[in-house]
Amino acid sequence: MQAAQWGGIAAVALLYAVFMFVGWRGARRAEGRSIADLLIAGRAMPFWMATLTMAATWIDGGYLLGTAEGVFASIPSAWQGGVCFGLSLVLGGAIFARRMRRLEYVTLIDPFTARFGPAWSSVLALPALLGEVLWSAELLVAIGATLGVMLGINLVTAIVVSCAVVTVYTIWGGMWSIGYTDVVQFALIPLGLCVALPFALDAAGGFTTAWDAYTSARPEAARLFPPVAVDSYWTAGRVMQWWDLAIMLVAGGIPWNCYFQRVQSCQTPARAAWHSVAAGVITIVMTGPPLLLGLAAFSFPHWSGAAAAELQATPAMALPLLLSQAVPPLVGILGLAAIVGAVTSSFSASIMSAGSMVGWNYGQQLLATNISDLNLKRLVRASILVLSCLAVLLALRVQSVQQLWFFTSDLVFVLLFPQLVFALFDAKANRTGSIVAFLLSLVLRLGGGEAIFAIPAFIPYDDTMAAVWPGLESTPSTDGLIAVFPVRTFAAMVGMIALPLVSRLTARWDPPRPIGNPALNKSH
Repeated sequence: MQAAQWGGIAAVALLYAVFMFVGWRGARRAEGRSIADLLIAGRAMPFWMATLTMAATWIDGGYLLGTAEGVFASIPSAWQGGVCFGLSLVLGGAIFARRMRRLEYVTLIDPFTARFGPAWSSVLALPALLGEVLWSAELLVAIGATLGVMLGINLVTAIVVSCAVVTVYTIWGGMWSIGYTDVVQFALIPLGLCVALPFALDAAGGFTTAWDAYTSARPEAARLFPPVAVDSYWTAGRVMQWWDLAIMLVAGGIPWNCYFQRVQSCQTPARAAWHSVAAGVITIVMTGPPLLLGLAAFSFPHWSGAAAAELQATPAMALPLLLSQAVPPLVGILGLAAIVGAVTSSFSASIMSAGSMVGWNYGQQLLATNISDLNLKRLVRASILVLSCLAVLLALRVQSVQQLWFFTSDLVFVLLFPQLVFALFDAKANRTGSIVAFLLSLVLRLGGGEAIFAIPAFIPYDDTMAAVWPGLESTPSTDGLIAVFPVRTFAAMVGMIALPLVSRLTARWDPPRPIGNPALNKSH
């Protein structure tokens, strides 16, 4: 093993030791206090810390690796993921954060429980819980692959050690430990990427040379938005798919428990709203460095044979390979620290979020309503440990964990976004409307097909679209969906219409429940 790799291993070990120490210091804030300190930092997290932990959560390994991969692989509008997720934080802050914080809930599922009852809310919690666990597994795959490419560390070792470190400090202090470590982890991201960026661009011949080469080779990818008029590449199908995905990323980035845990950790409703907006702006701005690093990877002329073969097989490794081959070793280690910081901060958020929902919503609200604070904390900590182990098993055993997470994220948007809107803002929403909307949206989404489960399309969306729009070109789908029709947005919109309509039609025999259920405020 090369000296640079040993140096990198030592640097990662030092980072993990720092994370453990900072997490332990943060845990002292929650020691001996209520369940609220474990789950939502006692609603006392300072504005600056809440903003940085929110940004650190959204700027994850997939954000960095995926953005660089998008440019390298010439995926049109590679900025879409990072910018749209940033916009979701801005939208969440403008519309949802203030109301959720004012109602003093603990998790995303609490307004569903208040409005629709604990039994049905436990069903609504399933896509949210599954999404968090699969996200955790996808993050472990990302960090394992990155450490393997850059340092030659065995995949199993990288995944298990990374998971163990993050799980320990998360169990120690919950949101306080996560808040403190996220500050350190977030600081690594701009430091590592911005230091590596000039070296990487210089190795690619400079920004102007790299940009000219890219726009010459991939003109269809070097644009911010799809064109208004279709052309040979941007067919009507591709344009519709792009906007369908953009809407899913913006609206679907809101109904995640890890988001609302940070909202509820803020000191006031106003700060909850503004910290979300500020974190969204940071998330959008931070899209720049990985975009430029992806550009450098595309134009870098000195890839070794092994690296070229790796890139051909796995374009997602463009950023780690660039940091290992195109920049000085010390700079590459700083870049690696940025990726490690991004992945570990998001992993702690997702696994804490999943454990919180299991303990608070399934344990305290559904199964053991009289559970003590002490036993509830034990249940949450045990849930975090079990779900961390499950995430490791998924990362090591499931070949398509990333595809599973994409599909689950799809369902979070389609199924939960309408539910959240009307649970919070429609006083007449009832359980019957929620059930009908949920089932309609689920059937309509699956009707477009899903390759990962070998589900063929059983609703003729494209044929209907072609009948309405004669001559519409069909574009081969990349994710197992039908080729043209914006099925995600359509399924979610049907849910948005069905839930209030059915609620009003059935109000006489299924009266709506009040949103401010005081039984949920046990966290005080």
